[in-house]
Amino acid sequence: MKSHAIKLGLIITACAALMVGCSGAQEGGGQTPPKLEPLSALGDGEGELNLVAWAGYAEDGSNDPTADWVTPFEKETGCQVNVKLGNTSDEMVQLMRTGQYDGVSASGDATLRLIYAGDVAPVNTSLVPNYETITGFLKDRPWNSVDGQMYGIPHGWGANLLMYNVDVVRDAPNSWAAVFTDAGKYKGRVTAYDSPIYIADAALYLSKTKPELGIEDPYSLTSEQLDAAVELLKAQRENVSEYWSDYTKEVQAFESGTSVIGTTWQVIANTIGADNRVQVNTVLPKEGSTGWSDTWMVAAKAAHPNCMYKWMNWITSPEVNAEVAEYFGEAPAQTKACEFTTDKAFCDIYHATDEKFASQIRYWTTPQKKCVDGKGDDCTTYDEWVDKWQQIKG
Repeated sequence: MKSHAIKLGLIITACAALMVGCSGAQEGGGQTPPKLEPLSALGDGEGELNLVAWAGYAEDGSNDPTADWVTPFEKETGCQVNVKLGNTSDEMVQLMRTGQYDGVSASGDATLRLIYAGDVAPVNTSLVPNYETITGFLKDRPWNSVDGQMYGIPHGWGANLLMYNVDVVRDAPNSWAAVFTDAGKYKGRVTAYDSPIYIADAALYLSKTKPELGIEDPYSLTSEQLDAAVELLKAQRENVSEYWSDYTKEVQAFESGTSVIGTTWQVIANTIGADNRVQVNTVLPKEGSTGWSDTWMVAAKAAHPNCMYKWMNWITSPEVNAEVAEYFGEAPAQTKACEFTTDKAFCDIYHATDEKFASQIRYWTTPQKKCVDGKGDDCTTYDEWVDKWQQIKG
């Protein structure tokens, strides 16, 4: 991991707002996705494929000669790949709405927006042979399916963990209380993720500590529940040194000591640990955590659907999915990928096939007026979360 520290920093800096949306189009009001049919049979490739992707997901060797899974795909299929990097989920949504792209590596706060707007089509998983051995806990989930119909092929996933400097935070916290109700112990040295979707972290904590609020799903919040989460985050704000969305900033903050505790990704902790400057530990708190699961989705009006299906099968093949996961720093979705990782401990570190670990994660899902947990039609939308996040940060 040490050899990839700078490279990963560049990757995730480009992905800095992973899962972050902006307040562009009005989102989250759709009740039923438009009736669209998936591809019925796989034909010959059309010779071209236009993708919107996170940096690090569709590498062709130009950034790192050792990272190239696009060129072999082109040689095997004849589909020439053109990649447009999406720096935020909101940007990806807007790019897909231009109709110029065949597919997208959508994150959980973008997927439902694309589905309900009719921007992406349902997927015929029988045309993607590698889907069969995709991790079961990533299939047919609220962020990538509707009424049992998959709208994409899972790619990779990870948890948002609690990280702390072991030399400063000596009590080995195992609760998110450390960065919420007890954050005053580390006033001015707490860090938090810079995104409206971070509201879900506060909601998850409140669901366990204040059951009287009735929060069952951190992405299905009524106005009152949202306000409670916002108040908790406003209180936390008094103790926050900085909000991070840039991967390198959290690394620098912990290494300099300006931050000693906060939410993180495992790859960040690994990078800090590899430099041996600061000793940090990560924990999945007792309340559980939020996390991400990315999905390759097909444009509803894809000009090259056969090439897109071939790509989805390629990118989730064991060898390629392993390569992408190690390069990017996340758990692969393909169960057979663990046989091909360079670091044989990689899948254990990232809990790739650990269903018990994964069951504690509430994966990012776009808040909708129609509650994503199916409990009603009075939930707050993502646009409302964006407005509230702006109020929190001031």
